Amino acid sequence: MHVFIGGAYNGKTAYVERLLKDDHYTIIDGELPDVAPDCDALIIKNLEQWLVKRNLEEDEAIIHHILTTLKSLEKNCVVYMIVTDMGRGVVPMEKQARLLRDTCGRLYQALFVEAQQVNRIWYGIAERIK
Repeated sequence: MHVFIGGAYNGKTAYVERLLKDDHYTIIDGELPDVAPDCDALIIKNLEQWLVKRNLEEDEAIIHHILTTLKSLEKNCVVYMIVTDMGRGVVPMEKQARLLRDTCGRLYQALFVEAQQVNRIWYGIAERIK
């Protein structure tokens, strides 16, 4: 698995598409698929939208489910995760927004541990951090 993180509209998707320009890839936007489509590479982006629909007070179970699903998907294709950096030390006022930020933070930590490579994208420029 490869993870790309950066702020909203910082060129993450465009960067990954350029990286995979010669491969047959599929993009899944805002969902966590159960089965990998037929492709060389699977790009999953905006997983935060999928998270919003879950009970974030059960974040350990959610994170376990996501990691298990991603390991299963990796049996069929290379997985590229595009995630949005949230928070930057800002604590949201609304409880649900805080839960989302906290769950994403814990999820991203788990993804980074499992990932073969992690890149931060800053306005279309990649910085490898793992």
